[in-house]
Amino acid sequence: MSGPVPSGLGREVVLTLSGPDRRGIVHTVTGEMVALDLNILDSQQFGDPSTGEFHLRMHLGGDEPIDPGALEAARTGLVEQLGADVDVHDPHEPHRLLIMVSRQGHVLNDLLFRVRTGQLNVVVPAVVSNHEDFRDEVEWHGIPFHHVPVTAETKPQAEERLREIIAAEDVETVALARYMQVLSEGMCTDFPGRIINIHHSLLPSFKGARPYRQAHDRGVKVIGATAHYVTADLDEGPIIEQDFRRVDHRMSPEQLARTGQELEAMAFARALRWHVERRVVLRGRRTIVFD
Repeated sequence: MSGPVPSGLGREVVLTLSGPDRRGIVHTVTGEMVALDLNILDSQQFGDPSTGEFHLRMHLGGDEPIDPGALEAARTGLVEQLGADVDVHDPHEPHRLLIMVSRQGHVLNDLLFRVRTGQLNVVVPAVVSNHEDFRDEVEWHGIPFHHVPVTAETKPQAEERLREIIAAEDVETVALARYMQVLSEGMCTDFPGRIINIHHSLLPSFKGARPYRQAHDRGVKVIGATAHYVTADLDEGPIIEQDFRRVDHRMSPEQLARTGQELEAMAFARALRWHVERRVVLRGRRTIVFD
């Protein structure tokens, strides 16, 4: 769905477009932007022959602050002319990211470091966990920590509390940083394209406890990690990023786990950055990712 132009824009903007492919789309968009005295800083596009759709991400800049009213008029005109979804985003506005974690802290630690050092353009208004393990660390970073226990009996109440936090903190995206609870179908349905998960991705894909011990026992040659959008189909949501590394028989289960944790942290950070920068186009079960 197309959304209105945010108020208070600076001198740069990111425009994204998805719609039916046809001749002249780039020409039409460029003409509208030139009329606003905006220069193209970066532009990437993809015409998908499998769907007949065209996708565009354009980073634009001007010498003066951008007039939100004029830009909204141009955006609305593009929607009408092209029959496409057109969104405009301020690239300097921090994204509001809620982090969820259980008892494995490697991804959480990596994200908090990247946020603290400005490597991710996000604000973390809260961290939610079903355990107390990382309260001190999270609060050391100046971030509120919410302990929301989950059992089979209390899961509906826990998810209602999660919804309250998301609403109260105006959260845009939820990052499951090794959060080891399955979200309900209702949660997945109500927040499409707004919940991102990271999990180990091994060949074969080992489920249950101690996946790296299972990998060691089966003598795998490749381990990896997959970052994906969360859907009601467990661990089968649209893939944003994957990473892998070759391993061999000399590595212990502990060494495999350490390597896997590194891959998980790196793949998740890249996926979140691309999502925040509006580089990911979500179309059904597929994603298109502009580099």
